[in-house]
Amino acid sequence: MLKRFLVPIVLVVVLVMSGCVKTKSDVEEGAKPGNDGKKDLSKVQVELLGMSSGESDLNIVRDQLVKNGFDVKLNLQPDYGSFKAQQDAGNYDIALSGWTTVTGNPDYAVRSLFKTGGDYSIMSDSEIDSLIDQAGTETPDEYQATYKKFEERLVFDKAYIVPLYTSYKTQAVNKDILNLDSVRLSKSRSLPWEEIEFNDASKNATDPLVLSQSMSTLTSLDPIKGNDGSINIINTNMHVRLVNLTDDDQITSEGSLSLNHSIAEGNSEYYFLLRDDINFAKVDSKKAVDSGERVGADDVIFTLNRAKDKDSVPDHRTYTLHEHIKDIEVITDLGSLETIKQSGSDETVKAALEKGLGNTINSLVDDKTKANSEEGMYQVVKITTTEPFPQVLNYLAHQSAGIVSKKQVESINTFDVASFDVNKDIPYGDQNTVTEGSQYNNTLYTSGPYILISKNDYEAEFQKNPGYMTGTKHEPKISNVTMRFIKDPDSTLAALRNNEIHLFYAVPETKYDVVESDSKLSLQSIESNAVSYLLFNTKNREVSESEDLRKAILYTINQDDFISFYKGNKTKAFSTLSPIVKTGNELVADPAKAKEFLNKYQETK
Repeated sequence: MLKRFLVPIVLVVVLVMSGCVKTKSDVEEGAKPGNDGKKDLSKVQVELLGMSSGESDLNIVRDQLVKNGFDVKLNLQPDYGSFKAQQDAGNYDIALSGWTTVTGNPDYAVRSLFKTGGDYSIMSDSEIDSLIDQAGTETPDEYQATYKKFEERLVFDKAYIVPLYTSYKTQAVNKDILNLDSVRLSKSRSLPWEEIEFNDASKNATDPLVLSQSMSTLTSLDPIKGNDGSINIINTNMHVRLVNLTDDDQITSEGSLSLNHSIAEGNSEYYFLLRDDINFAKVDSKKAVDSGERVGADDVIFTLNRAKDKDSVPDHRTYTLHEHIKDIEVITDLGSLETIKQSGSDETVKAALEKGLGNTINSLVDDKTKANSEEGMYQVVKITTTEPFPQVLNYLAHQSAGIVSKKQVESINTFDVASFDVNKDIPYGDQNTVTEGSQYNNTLYTSGPYILISKNDYEAEFQKNPGYMTGTKHEPKISNVTMRFIKDPDSTLAALRNNEIHLFYAVPETKYDVVESDSKLSLQSIESNAVSYLLFNTKNREVSESEDLRKAILYTINQDDFISFYKGNKTKAFSTLSPIVKTGNELVADPAKAKEFLNKYQETK
């Protein structure tokens, strides 16, 4: 998950057939009290919380609510930290929220957000919980009906959220500098840095690839302790995973720690044949060096055991993604793989794991240092789930499942988790350990193609892992990467056009025309898994208790206004599932229903 919030955009007035989407000043004028300076007490007041980066969406929502009889108080915060503080304090009725399903599977789109106890959930609804759990055990043919029921409960029956729209994923590339064919755009996974190369290949070893992101404060460089826009793309490129996602969200072993993977009959046992050509990188004298430690089965077992254990680290933010993992073990009995059938096939797991290998599997080893693919000696890891759950593979492709060094993490995290003291204990992955001028040393060990050397308030510097799949097509092409911290899209676009950065990830819709008018830039676009919605407060507010009030707001919102404002570069949504599962559900604005529910609410007051 990736909690997603909208980037700032230029405010414009967009005429639509049904009327006019108003600007901030227009809405303020329409919401003013009467001549006596008093508020219209006949109107229901709601407090709308959001960030300045989403101001245009907030203005549209406020305009629609005002026209339908609400008195709207806007709680506009300058950044995510301030927004989250207001949200945690409960200072809102409705919050402008967003979610991107970065694993490509529907369970990720709902479990953390709406299940009781989920990482980001403020809800508790046993029927919602049951439907999420049921769908998680089902195949795509089966879960469509279950997710349809889930959506109907979430939106129509209980009005826990108000969907706004689904976005496109876009990036702008300086094609004069970068080889356009080497720059991927994937529906879910983050941008793979290792495949990018310059048009002038001689610069790959000398010049840095210059990228940007808006957030300069990094939540954590420990993969399991963060799931937000500050670290998703960074941690994805610093830690290899057991599997990856293709650009269209299919599970693949390509470019992962596994040469092959297989699902056994019953969909509860998953096998992974590990590579033996990845070593952890570390930092020595501000240079990336090969630690000499191979990434192996013991690291996989350690990584996934801590990923599924909410008490393994303080402030664990991704454990619900991995709660279906029951056991992780290394397999040494080669004969057992010859007797187990692959799911949906007469082929054995061993045969499935051997596909495309240069050498057959002659033996399995427990010690990672003894693995030698040239001699047919491999490591195999088996994961058993708590119940049949094929979507576990999507979670294993998520950055939170990035493989860390058992030896290194255990040497750093010597504190007691229960009594962790933020004022004196420095956990593995703390950004202070990579910050210039810090008293701490860089203690990162990364299994992926790059490692973070250092950062300051302006940029972060990465170097290629010298022990990562050397001599293969997956070895990083460019040796150095610089991540510039640029807060707003106008400055980011200006930096791209001035050749100060080479790629602009997540271009706002209002900047498409500018990119397309610049001959040296190429705009890449794909339908994304990003959905924007309004989330109701569930505690100590009128909307927390009144379904009628929530439904009055629900039927007030007209998604067509957002699509018109963004010049057709948004599509309709019903829930966070909309880009992934086509349930057929649709929310249609209905002023008559909105008035009916609002009157019912007011009658109870």
